[in-house]
Amino acid sequence: MKILNGIYKGLMKWRYKHLSDQTFVTLLSILVGLCSGLAAVVLKTLVHTVNALLLQFNLPTFVGGNGLMLIYPLGGIILTILFVRYIVRGEIGHGIPTVLLSISRHKGELPAKNMWTSLVASTLTVAFGGSVGLEAPIASTGSAIGSNIGRFFRLNTQHVKLLLGCGAAGAIAGIFKAPIAGIWFVVEVFMFDLTMTSAIPLLLSALSAATVAYFLMGTNVQFAFNVVEQFSLNQIPFYIILGVVCALSSILFLRSTASVEGLFHKIGNGTYRAIVGGLLLGLMIFLFPPLFGEGYGTLTSLLHGDGDVLFRNSIFAPWSDNAWAAILLLLALIPMKCIATATTIGCGGVGGTFGPSLVLGGLTGYFVALLLNQLGLPPQSTANFALVGMAAVMTGVMHAPFMATFLIAEITGGYVLLVPLLIASAVTYIGVSPFERHSIYARNLAKQGNLMTHDKDSSAIQLMNMRKLIETNFFIVREGDHLRDLVDAIQNSRRNLFPVLTEDDRFVGVILLDDVRKVMFRPELYDTIVVDDLIHPVSVSDIVYIDDPPQSVIDKFRLTVSYNIIVLDEQNRYLGVLSRANVFSAYRKFVSEVSEE
Repeated sequence: MKILNGIYKGLMKWRYKHLSDQTFVTLLSILVGLCSGLAAVVLKTLVHTVNALLLQFNLPTFVGGNGLMLIYPLGGIILTILFVRYIVRGEIGHGIPTVLLSISRHKGELPAKNMWTSLVASTLTVAFGGSVGLEAPIASTGSAIGSNIGRFFRLNTQHVKLLLGCGAAGAIAGIFKAPIAGIWFVVEVFMFDLTMTSAIPLLLSALSAATVAYFLMGTNVQFAFNVVEQFSLNQIPFYIILGVVCALSSILFLRSTASVEGLFHKIGNGTYRAIVGGLLLGLMIFLFPPLFGEGYGTLTSLLHGDGDVLFRNSIFAPWSDNAWAAILLLLALIPMKCIATATTIGCGGVGGTFGPSLVLGGLTGYFVALLLNQLGLPPQSTANFALVGMAAVMTGVMHAPFMATFLIAEITGGYVLLVPLLIASAVTYIGVSPFERHSIYARNLAKQGNLMTHDKDSSAIQLMNMRKLIETNFFIVREGDHLRDLVDAIQNSRRNLFPVLTEDDRFVGVILLDDVRKVMFRPELYDTIVVDDLIHPVSVSDIVYIDDPPQSVIDKFRLTVSYNIIVLDEQNRYLGVLSRANVFSAYRKFVSEVSEE
């Protein structure tokens, strides 16, 4: 241990002497990218290996289908819960929202255990059929790797956050071998500002991760596909229609996942919740096998024209030759994917919604193309519509149009579909925005006031901790006290404001030093004047409550000429004072910190 400590100290001394902070962070971004890319490869390999092993076994039923699908998901959920309960022994976090909260409130610091817990837990969930994705867990794993490497080398808060973002960019780039998409993921989902200071580390991290993935897994990407049918201008109306339908799918996904997860949270007993959710998920997968696991296998088959994959090992197999049956099956699969994802997470599974949004988009796009073709309209490419649908629904769910567009462009190896990708994504975003202002990752944090956005002025106000700014060094006087008691308070205080309280600390009003100057030097009045007669009128704009949002505090300072605002609890008990100088000083400091390049 002493040897390692000596090596560490020597390395740090050399680094401070020979490397600037920016150069050191740039070098560390490559290390973070390599580690994140390796983690992505390990996760994908483990899950696909176990998936392939489980799918080798088939238990036929009298109605068709594989009976083992009824129990696989329950097994994965139970293993996940046992892992979290007895090995992690604590909360495993909630993927991307946990990272966003860390960026907003905890200086980008993530626990060291986050570098492996999500990795293992999501493997257990998805490998056994849990209908969630691996991207969010691996992105949060990469973020934890970057955060802990930054803290290990004693970097400042801004550089720790940057390496956190590098880890997430590397994770996405490693999974899809799509470095540009990885960078845009951090910019749009984590709401990083893409400055000259951050651009190079993010790029190097994403490229390092993608290189590791190429080296270990070959040149094939997640949805290796070459666009055969070219886009033409007369298809624009049909891609607009696709964008509208994808907006509906996105809203369905956002609303249904929140509702179903809420229903499961109402089941107080974790064991019952796991059993009910696991069995329900197994039944859904038994009826609709494409719901098993991530669903990428089904999506890849659809992209290559294999529509029969929707019916394979299903009780609906006898109708596989009927095009309208395929349309109806897709119409059922779209909401069922939303419910299956929410059920997996709600009953105790670990996984993300990144992958499900891709699958949902692919199913939606394929459905729209099939329907248009069956209606006798000009024939549309089911593969192209599926690809564009993937980007559009991801845009609607994650509010990340550029990330979604470049992800599909990099997957297909070019920009042949760039125009329809942008059209459908724009239409979907416009359609979703009035109903869902925030992405699936950010909506709960926004409600809690814990979300940092690209609007640094708004973020500074929203994220300031007003409780830490409350001053309690004001001398108080009690209702019924005499002038003598007030003069004693004045002699011991350096402030010119004195809160007046009842015996049970309820706020009555304030006395200002200017209000007592004429009587404070007349000792003969000390025992005859009661402080109640000196109370200064206080308006509603001079009072805030402890749970009021920071924005309301700022608004009151803007509306009033007072330099101080009284802070009360719900029972009108006095807690302290907020001063204009301290609040706006903290605001300027916050803006400076989050805007620093």
